[in-house]
Amino acid sequence: MRGNKLSHLGQQLFFVGPALLFFTIVMIIPFVMGMYYSFTDWNGVSGNVAWVGFDNFKMIFTNDSDFWSSFWFTVRFTLLGVVLTNVVGFFLAYFLTKALKTRNMLRTIFFMPNVIGGLLLGFIWQFIFIKGFATMGDLTGWSFFNLPWLGDATTGFWAIVIVFVWQSSGYLMVIYIASLNNVSKEVLEAAQIDGASRSQVLRNIIVPLIMPAVTVGLFLAISWSFKMFDLNLSLTKGGPFKSTESVAMNIYNEAFLNNRYGLGTAKALLFFLIVAIITVIQVRITKSKEVEA
Repeated sequence: MRGNKLSHLGQQLFFVGPALLFFTIVMIIPFVMGMYYSFTDWNGVSGNVAWVGFDNFKMIFTNDSDFWSSFWFTVRFTLLGVVLTNVVGFFLAYFLTKALKTRNMLRTIFFMPNVIGGLLLGFIWQFIFIKGFATMGDLTGWSFFNLPWLGDATTGFWAIVIVFVWQSSGYLMVIYIASLNNVSKEVLEAAQIDGASRSQVLRNIIVPLIMPAVTVGLFLAISWSFKMFDLNLSLTKGGPFKSTESVAMNIYNEAFLNNRYGLGTAKALLFFLIVAIITVIQVRITKSKEVEA
């Protein structure tokens, strides 16, 4: 009996051990070290690490308006990004599950932006906003194209939202397509026979049945939005005057540009706790609305 247990344990270590070891080295150890450094004044370079306790957190709450400005920007961006990305992704999936001859090609086209790296995508859209829109404005005379898309706080915010939705909605589209294809055709046919309109079928049958996909879509979109860094860096670099600086960029600048690694990791730890609480609440709410087909 004991030999069987040891054999079973050995099999688990053989298959799970390498992945667990890699995860521990890459994720767990850096996270624990980050927690430690958040209570120090380490500059990220020298070997002198002085313990300062909660001084970094006191500074964040009492004397760091830039962090809270970036946090407010990230909250606004997340609210819009999560809603628009899921709405666009769902309706793309809804129409591309219809009997269209070009639906496979359209699925590929809409998913392709997600394959492009965030930095490269940001530089492509930077060219579009600066050069492409200026040319379109000269040709059409529309003031919309002549707006300072990356040079103003308001338009810069919307520029980042547009690119984020354009990049991310294709990924969520795939998730919603998989969920929509699993909706029972008999249930939909029964609703149509009973005289339900398309909007009623969508609102009262389809959406409740794909709530597991909605849970995943919201979770992913919240995570992507809060962690958004590469688009922010390549499009606006947080400007003008830090008006479009995300929390991720604020943490990066604090740790690696200002050489205040301890304060930067304190911000990262605080940010992690906030995002964790929000995602747990979101998952609990959406999970409670899931129904069985």
